[in-house]
Amino acid sequence: MELETYFRFLLALILVLGLIGGLTWAARRFGFGGQLTPNAGKSARLAVVEVKVLDSRRKLVLLQCDEREHLILLGPNQDLLVEAGLPAPSDGAAQAAAAARPHASAERRSA
Repeated sequence: MELETYFRFLLALILVLGLIGGLTWAARRFGFGGQLTPNAGKSARLAVVEVKVLDSRRKLVLLQCDEREHLILLGPNQDLLVEAGLPAPSDGAAQAAAAARPHASAERRSA
């Protein structure tokens, strides 16, 4: 093959990669392919409260839906509902629980 063939191939590759990059930029700039927001302007009913990684393959997820919380164990092959319908703590109770957590872990380390 001649050097001219390699040069044409390289130019074509640069052109295609440039087109892909330009289309990606335009899609993001003009809002195509972004995050779906079906509840825009409404109050959120579903939220992830906390995630605890157990090991490299499993994690516990605490979800809040309306005024209830659900504890789910997520794994690579199956998901398991551990506890359903827990009452969501009020804001004051959640802050008190968060404030108590560092003290409890410090006591465990010193024991």
